[in-house]
Amino acid sequence: MDEFFTPHRLAFGVLSRCAFAFIGSTLLIIVWAASGPALHYSDTWQLIVNTATTVLTFLAVFLIQNSQNRDGAAIQAKLDEILRALDKARTEFVGIEHLTDHQLGALRTALEKEVGQLPKGRETSTDESVEQMLKRL
Repeated sequence: MDEFFTPHRLAFGVLSRCAFAFIGSTLLIIVWAASGPALHYSDTWQLIVNTATTVLTFLAVFLIQNSQNRDGAAIQAKLDEILRALDKARTEFVGIEHLTDHQLGALRTALEKEVGQLPKGRETSTDESVEQMLKRL
């Protein structure tokens, strides 16, 4: 399935980003609007644009989500490689994207506390260090 989907997804992504796509879409809407009086603004006339925009929007949402997921995974892999390559980096950070929101928030707060950048009013109820948290998680 990936062999079929990937080239089409990439081609659509390239086409949808170019100026010609916007210009073409705008021209189609202008032609559709101009045809209204000739078609007496019929239900079919309205249905054409409603159906086309709904289908294209539906497909675009899935393509955008797929693109964001792929980009996020690529960025995460690159960050993991940087963590492995740096001598002083804590390799325990590799894979923290799988933690819960609460765990990530606690880790971020501990990191801010460690570097002295914890905003006023965001005091923590625990004095757990980043290393302790990473070993526990």
